[in-house]
Amino acid sequence: VQLVESGGGLAQPGGSLRLSCAASGFALSDSHMSWVRQVPGKGLEWVSAFYADGRGTGYIESVKGRFTISRDIPRNTVYLQMNNLKPEDTALYYCAKGDIPNAWGAGILVTVSS
Repeated sequence: VQLVESGGGLAQPGGSLRLSCAASGFALSDSHMSWVRQVPGKGLEWVSAFYADGRGTGYIESVKGRFTISRDIPRNTVYLQMNNLKPEDTALYYCAKGDIPNAWGAGILVTVSS
């Protein structure tokens, strides 16, 4: 199992970024997928999940209406579209396999600052 994140970087408040997570070694169609973030010096915070069993998607309250998780089965890739970014979204973002993660990407930094 391998998860590789991309698409992070610097954005201004109110801006947008799209994170990608390229998965290999398993099929996205068979697995729940999550995005989890960590502010430097703080604990992990679950952000969003795409459920493979038909339940749809889930989001932490602070990103509802701003973030959208999606997946591309042929590309075996999960995305996190982040709009109307806020400084408090600044964190290291991890892609993870499972709704209770059992595999993690290396993480990618998102910085929201003017």
